[in-house]
Amino acid sequence: MNIHPQTFAAAQAGDPAALEQLLVQLQPDIRRYAAYQCRRFSAIDDVVQETLLILYRRVGSIKSVYAMSKWLLRVIARLCLLPALMLLRGTDEVHLLENSAHFSRVPTDELRIDLVRALESLPAQYREIIVLRDLQELTIHEIALALGISKEAAKSRLHRARTLIREYLLTGEDE
Repeated sequence: MNIHPQTFAAAQAGDPAALEQLLVQLQPDIRRYAAYQCRRFSAIDDVVQETLLILYRRVGSIKSVYAMSKWLLRVIARLCLLPALMLLRGTDEVHLLENSAHFSRVPTDELRIDLVRALESLPAQYREIIVLRDLQELTIHEIALALGISKEAAKSRLHRARTLIREYLLTGEDE
């Protein structure tokens, strides 16, 4: 990442032109690292956009232009893992999965690939509800309206989808 320290300092000070220049200059590097880290073409654009948005909001808190590279790499890595974490949030089984010997032995890249395969193995109605809830962050009410089903049916479908993903990840097989 070849960013001039003066451009970085001006962006931190709130100069809109410098901030725009910083974002434009960093975008190719962010995209390249996201392509390497995410390993899914469909996620790259979202990760790049979210990374740029986070940088825009937090540029003032980054210590130096040199620290920014390391910080951006961590942000991108976390964003690439976010779908996996979101699938597991809010359930009692999260603690079981975190403590599972199986998951502690699986390298992060393999777990990421397994999660993608698990999502792809879901029937369309379950994959759709996972995307709406965990990736688009819609509420249960919004999902029910979008799908034309009751809130109870949406909750049930979401629970079933997450259960299928957990089973897939634990067995490593298509159901």
